[in-house]
Amino acid sequence: MKLRYLLPLLFSFALGASAAQPKEYQVTGPIVALTDDVITVDKSGEKWEIGRSGATKVTGKLAVGSKVTVYYRMGATAVDVKDDGKGKSGEATKGAKGVEKAAPKATEASSEKAKKSKS
Repeated sequence: MKLRYLLPLLFSFALGASAAQPKEYQVTGPIVALTDDVITVDKSGEKWEIGRSGATKVTGKLAVGSKVTVYYRMGATAVDVKDDGKGKSGEATKGAKGVEKAAPKATEASSEKAKKSKS
């Protein structure tokens, strides 16, 4: 009797644990281009290209000019690691703002004065 209540609970927990998906987004607008692989939707003057496959669920008939809402998830196709996450010591990490020009060294300043006095 207890097993009858325990199995559905375990099954629903197992589904929830394995079904971690990225966040779902949507875009709505008219279709401006359509191929077997890509739907292009115009959203407020911006063209959004969204890939599709045979597994994409489509309700209704797709046609250029039809207003649609496309639901999608973002996924990585490749990842390039640029460093090991530790960073390098001695390198500046500031952007262009906040970077000041270094003052000339004392020897440079004195050599500039010497050149001017000789002229």
